[in-house]
Amino acid sequence: MELEDFMEAEIAVTAAVTAAIFSPRARKVMRKGMVYGMAGILTTGDVLTAFAKGVRQGMKQTEEAAAPTAQETTNPEMNINPETMTAAQWKAATKTENMGEQSA
Repeated sequence: MELEDFMEAEIAVTAAVTAAIFSPRARKVMRKGMVYGMAGILTTGDVLTAFAKGVRQGMKQTEEAAAPTAQETTNPEMNINPETMTAAQWKAATKTENMGEQSA
């Protein structure tokens, strides 16, 4: 092969790849590059997943804050559902209702 043959693009690329494959230093550099590249890809995936979960959680909290709950619509003054009231809560609610009726 003459020097002019190495000036062609295909032959130059083939020579560079062959040298990289058979060179221990070049293989070490390529291996490190692949390891760091894969670590970067995995880290990016984790960051994007965490971001998406945060967005989903924020939207869920906003939705819950905006929509009235069953407790709020059942007994808005006490914010207590009569079906799940304890005896003390029932007594306080009844007392509050009786006081409202007396003053009216």
